[in-house]
Amino acid sequence: MGETVGIAVVGTGDWGANLVRNFAALPGSRLAALCDTDPARLARAAAQAPGARTTTRLEEIAAAPDVRGVVVAASAIQHHPIAKALLEAGKDVYVEKPLALTVGDAEELVRLARERDRILMVGHLLLYHPGVRHLKEMVRRGDLGDILYIYSQRVNLGKVRRDENALWSFAPHDLSVILHLLEMEPVDVAARGAAFLQGEVEDVVFLHLRFADGRMAHVHVSWLDPHKLRKFTVVGRQKMVVFDDMEASEKIRVYDKGVDRAGQIVSYGDALSIRSGDILIPKISLQEPLRLECQHFVECVRDHKAPLTDGADGLRVVRVLAAAQRSLELGGAPVALAAETAAAR
Repeated sequence: MGETVGIAVVGTGDWGANLVRNFAALPGSRLAALCDTDPARLARAAAQAPGARTTTRLEEIAAAPDVRGVVVAASAIQHHPIAKALLEAGKDVYVEKPLALTVGDAEELVRLARERDRILMVGHLLLYHPGVRHLKEMVRRGDLGDILYIYSQRVNLGKVRRDENALWSFAPHDLSVILHLLEMEPVDVAARGAAFLQGEVEDVVFLHLRFADGRMAHVHVSWLDPHKLRKFTVVGRQKMVVFDDMEASEKIRVYDKGVDRAGQIVSYGDALSIRSGDILIPKISLQEPLRLECQHFVECVRDHKAPLTDGADGLRVVRVLAAAQRSLELGGAPVALAAETAAAR
């Protein structure tokens, strides 16, 4: 098993409580400390981890000799300053998504981690999901043929946030998966959204990504929708796949469907033929993705190895989010990723 890794969690709200639950029960780690500025939240979290001390001061976590890794689950606007202070204190850091709210801040955290030789991991949870791992392996093996396009839906009639819009709250999940599957960043991004419920905080956003090789992706996020959907559709030349995280067990369906080209083209109508074959439902592990993600962080801290979702992965997603936000502000005009990144420096 190796040495036991001391862990602290900063931010013990709704999601932070889930992290506390996992790290408190995780072999190979010891939940040493909890930190939150809200004493009531802190007390509730402490009930899940009786052996962990509590504090309202980040400085105590940064100076704690028995804490090697720190999990940052505070509000998104606090990710950069908290992670920066912890990296400067020599801690390995796991930051919930998004890594930061600007490209410049995300770049600074990546640079700091590199200069201090510290682990920087980002909570792109879906990349640890057994279903997404299976999908990635199918893409890697070429089972689907060339990927043509991907679209995702992450919608719900749920919690309405005030401090971030639906783009920054929901889309990091979808973008992390799309970039992971395609292994490249888009050349430009276009986004349109609307704030129906409050001020200028968009409740619904439609996001389009265009890639240099002609592939494309579309993301729909909303907390103002009659359905609860967590779904990806990946269309390849040979096969198509739907990953539906709302399914209890049959989360992936592989469709042996496509359009084939005839060997000798007589006319356009004769050149293409529809192929519709079997539907395969592979068996997928039902392990909790968050537990797998937490275990990965402990292993990375213990063995000092780069995480699957490292700072560079977090930065890629922030680049797309920043370009999409700029496009929202421009009424949906496409924003080149390179230009938006350069403008942030």
